[in-house]
Amino acid sequence: MKKKTTLLDLANALGISTSTVSRALQNNPRISKSVREKVLDLANELDYFSNKFPDAIAPKKLNAIGVIVPKISYHLYAMAISGIEKVAEENGMHIIICQSDESYQREKSLTKELLDIGVSGLIVSLAGETKQFDHFLELKEKNIPLVFFNRQCDEVETDKVVIDNFKASYDATEHLASIGCKRIAYIGGPKILQISNTRLQGYKQALIDANIKVDEKQIEYCNFTRESNLSAARKLLYSPNPPEGIIAFSDQVAIAAMLAAKERGLNIPEDLAIIGFNNEPVNELLEPSLTSIDQPAYAMGYESAQLIFERIKNQSKPHTQKVLKSELIIRNSTNKNKLK
Repeated sequence: MKKKTTLLDLANALGISTSTVSRALQNNPRISKSVREKVLDLANELDYFSNKFPDAIAPKKLNAIGVIVPKISYHLYAMAISGIEKVAEENGMHIIICQSDESYQREKSLTKELLDIGVSGLIVSLAGETKQFDHFLELKEKNIPLVFFNRQCDEVETDKVVIDNFKASYDATEHLASIGCKRIAYIGGPKILQISNTRLQGYKQALIDANIKVDEKQIEYCNFTRESNLSAARKLLYSPNPPEGIIAFSDQVAIAAMLAAKERGLNIPEDLAIIGFNNEPVNELLEPSLTSIDQPAYAMGYESAQLIFERIKNQSKPHTQKVLKSELIIRNSTNKNKLK
């Protein structure tokens, strides 16, 4: 009977400790890439993994799709999950829902855990902290179907479902210019987040087309915590040249701007007009009600799930990017009634 390869065998052969081998096999960030590759190469050569998981207990594909979103509490993701679940049920599958809480490390850990339990594919909206994509590239190498929705990146070639974020931000900025705003600010998400930068470009182009000078002092960033959202809004509103209009990355950020404006003694929309993204249900109940970009959240989830099941059935088909329509919903936070 062939002797099973152990951690100690790998450690002795490489001249390193068993704890280093263990960490390397778990993709621990404390272990360098070169050491990790040496350990994995030797482990494969000596059939360490097949010994660890003999055929009788080898992990099998789970009849489920993994879903990772930044926060389940966001209305957009709650609605998207409903769309995903609908398609999963139609295909006789379940979904496993996880939230990264905007953390790169948590997103990476969740990806590994879902992969380890054998999900048939992953549908993901990126965390705000994510700027490295090795965990998703690994999925691609292992032919695990992957779909990005809402938040995505160019570094990983895969199926994607998004809105035209450039146009949505352009339209919002154009609306503020049309009601007479000359100093228009943008509060984006983290600088590393592609979707935020795309919206920033739409905002800038709309200013240029409206003959309004782009002022970098009217641009701030936040990391989606309440404190960070408020801090970005206060920085703008307490500056020597406060904005007359604000485009916010999300409705949560827009609400923080509304709170900061009231704290500053500003009237909305007379002194400051505000537009958010996502069109949360609470927007109609705010005083004043909040103008927002409506994203087809349910359709985003539904289309993402359709793509994942198409990919499961046919791994070789070309990658698809679906761009869904958004709509500017005008409410009282921009109802100045004073076209200039």
